[in-house]
Amino acid sequence: MQITLSEPSRSAANIGTRLTETARVMPEAPAVVMPAGRTSDGRYRYRQMTFGELDRASDRVACGLRRWGVPPGTRLVLMVRPGIDFILATFALFKAGAVVVLIDPGMGPRHVFRCLTEVVPAGFVGLPQVQALRILLRRRFPLARWNVTVGRRWCWGGPTLNALRQAEVDRSLLHAGRSTDPAAIIFTTGSTGPPKGVLYEHGNFAHQVQQIRDRYGIQPGEVDLPGFPLFGLFNAAMGVTTVIPDMDSTRPAEVVPARIVQAVRDWRVTQAFGSPAMWNVVGRYCERQGVVLTTLRRVLSAGAPVPPHVLERMQRAIAPDGEVHTPYGATEALPVASISAREVRAETASRSAEGAGTCVGTRFDGIEWRVIRIHDGPLADIGLTEQLPRGAMGELIVRGRVVTRQYVTRVEANAWAKIADGDGFWHRMGDVGYLDEQDRFWFCGRLAHRVLTPDGPMFTIPCEAIFNRHPRIYRCALVGVGPRGGQVPVIVAEPWPDQAPRREAERARLCDELYQLAQAHTRTRAIQRGQILLHPSLPVDVRHNSKIVREQVAVWAERRLRSALGFEPPAPQALPAGDGRRGSAR
Repeated sequence: MQITLSEPSRSAANIGTRLTETARVMPEAPAVVMPAGRTSDGRYRYRQMTFGELDRASDRVACGLRRWGVPPGTRLVLMVRPGIDFILATFALFKAGAVVVLIDPGMGPRHVFRCLTEVVPAGFVGLPQVQALRILLRRRFPLARWNVTVGRRWCWGGPTLNALRQAEVDRSLLHAGRSTDPAAIIFTTGSTGPPKGVLYEHGNFAHQVQQIRDRYGIQPGEVDLPGFPLFGLFNAAMGVTTVIPDMDSTRPAEVVPARIVQAVRDWRVTQAFGSPAMWNVVGRYCERQGVVLTTLRRVLSAGAPVPPHVLERMQRAIAPDGEVHTPYGATEALPVASISAREVRAETASRSAEGAGTCVGTRFDGIEWRVIRIHDGPLADIGLTEQLPRGAMGELIVRGRVVTRQYVTRVEANAWAKIADGDGFWHRMGDVGYLDEQDRFWFCGRLAHRVLTPDGPMFTIPCEAIFNRHPRIYRCALVGVGPRGGQVPVIVAEPWPDQAPRREAERARLCDELYQLAQAHTRTRAIQRGQILLHPSLPVDVRHNSKIVREQVAVWAERRLRSALGFEPPAPQALPAGDGRRGSAR
């Protein structure tokens, strides 16, 4: 039976009303399912909540917060493990008009505490240990007045989440709001600088739901397994059941694949999202075990370019008519574009292997984009930019209703990231690449990661692709050593674990082979034999375990070159005319 959810009226701008609509149409359908131990034969037991139960419980919690005195616009940090309470608390805070502050604990204590301090929260909705730490560090959070404990409350004040769930519902207390009202603050990973707090409005979330649903044809009644907790929030707004996987979402590369397979089979999961690192592990397991997940018809992967071998394995591991998609975007602008594994395998992978960059596909219907001439400083107005023709390398800017308006921490970054255009604005993605004749964007790396040599810029993704073709190399990073404009390009390569050389002669032979690859291609010919290094495990981002942290690699590479070769970086030089901003990526 086809289930249709109505679009909320303009007067109901709060994203929480999407859950209410789902509950009206399919109240008895499971909304959230999570593991709750195992049976004696090793199978999972599950705890679940229906859409009707989730909607009613979030209404009660929202009303409890409003009666307690929490005003709309209050910044409340949510620190709860992925599961029913996480989704329940998020929608309750939306309905109360609070601004949900979401911080990835995987970014490490130092970044977490700095982000929490900078956001100046008015309270915490968190586990007992979170509240205990808040009290211990209370000087950091002088305005944290509204504190809700998810679990057992110890010696501090404030209600528990379970106590708020007993409140009576008064719908006049629920915050209807406007689409421009603040809904959440979500932090960037900090992969190219300190994490920044991105302000999401209710309208941003509503249009994200619409764009994702329509592009991928997601239907109410489907079942999703999100390897990243935030993607579970979209499901409740689309009438899709969320199955919480048994994994540490902060370490997707360490997922136990058999657990993912069991959850998919137990709940006949139709869709799943995960980082490339997660699907690399799951795909290899399915290949070894001969596993085919016949109910899984849609796999999404994002967070970094997805290697073709990951796409191929996952395509074989799902339903024959299923598809793997790689959406492209950023914390500040999501979704922007998407491409399918079939298109990658049939057309773009071979070009990528030759250094053309990674094709991220065509833009979503609600997105406009341009490639402009690279500029390293702020651009206050669109009139200061130069739009480049198709095929020319530049930086990508986007606009649309899913694009967020501002940072609310590290606010000085707004001047760099946003370009005014009349009453609107464009967002600078911080990515370099080009548009092809089919209006597809080819990603060639981060703007901040390009290597500025005396002979012009070198871009990470096209150069790294040349070395990734070697059968013994898992991944590599192009970094620059020395001052901008006079940088020495260095390739740091990570072999596959079972292909890592054990002896010095074997290491030297592998480096020689990589050097021969470099010399065979014009874009990598500047890399000399002594500028190729091997690394046992390149550092990656905390959120998806997929993006290489090139800033750390560059520091490591410079130390190695200094100690091994007595290397001294060249003196700074003026950037070549135009900084290599003209030209074609073809």
